[in-house]
Amino acid sequence: MDGLLILRNVKVENANAVAGFVWGFPAISNFLGFTHALSRKVMSNYGVKFDGCAVICHDSQVQAYKSSSWGDYNLALTRNPLTKEGDTRSFNEEGRMHMTISLVIPCSGKFNEDDDLEDVKAYIKQIALSSRLAGGTITAIKKVELEKNLPEDSEGFKIFERSQLRKLLPGYALVQRSDLLAEHTQQCIQDDPNANPLDALLDFSAIKYEAEYPEADDDEHTKVKWNYVPKPSGGWLVPISIGYRAISDLYPSAEVENTRDNTTPFRFVESTYTVGQWISPHRAGRLKQLIWTYHANPESGWYLCKNIYKK
Repeated sequence: MDGLLILRNVKVENANAVAGFVWGFPAISNFLGFTHALSRKVMSNYGVKFDGCAVICHDSQVQAYKSSSWGDYNLALTRNPLTKEGDTRSFNEEGRMHMTISLVIPCSGKFNEDDDLEDVKAYIKQIALSSRLAGGTITAIKKVELEKNLPEDSEGFKIFERSQLRKLLPGYALVQRSDLLAEHTQQCIQDDPNANPLDALLDFSAIKYEAEYPEADDDEHTKVKWNYVPKPSGGWLVPISIGYRAISDLYPSAEVENTRDNTTPFRFVESTYTVGQWISPHRAGRLKQLIWTYHANPESGWYLCKNIYKK
């Protein structure tokens, strides 16, 4: 890490709140894609590359509602004009949300000494405001901070990290907790040989209640007591989408019809899910524990976004 870019309090409207079969927050690949788009433009002008990002959410509002006090949420979708035949237009609109986030982006490479810092920050802010984030519109960025020269000694860098993590409050950082999912999957298989990782994932995502029956008596109208079943582990745990798994061979470019371009190899994939956790940024031991990066391995067929958080 040669530098650090922080986009503070980025306001996004109508971002995509659905990621595969989970909803409530965009997939982490949306934020890495946004960072990669910024990196390509900054790289061509200043020779500096962005390596992943940390995502801190300060505020979120999913466009959803409940029809009653007890029941499922319904996504609030727009009512679009009908066709000339009076039918509903044939496209599926996904759930939307408004959010305020901060992105912490490590930089590789040194800016030139003659590069004016204010000009660089103004350029980054300009291209960020003109970009889409998770399909949503960026309406405002409170502040763009760029640290060109990080402390070289380990103690000074630790002090710098702690100060930056505390500046991200109030908010919550999203980290990966695949370790919890792996442990719970093993426990589920021990309890039930027919269980699979999906059953374990649902234990983290589903809201479950169990009935507590009273002692046997002659009253047929005795009501049972419903108790909430806690998640397999403590903390603010959520299911998240972290990338893709190949379900076909890697085809040479232009071999598969109707692909986006004729120069990139192509393969069919399915979304991959795991367990994530929202934590207060100052609870992380090091800044790098919050950073998400790409981990693509075409040979094995995994295309993942990973985070190295360890509690």
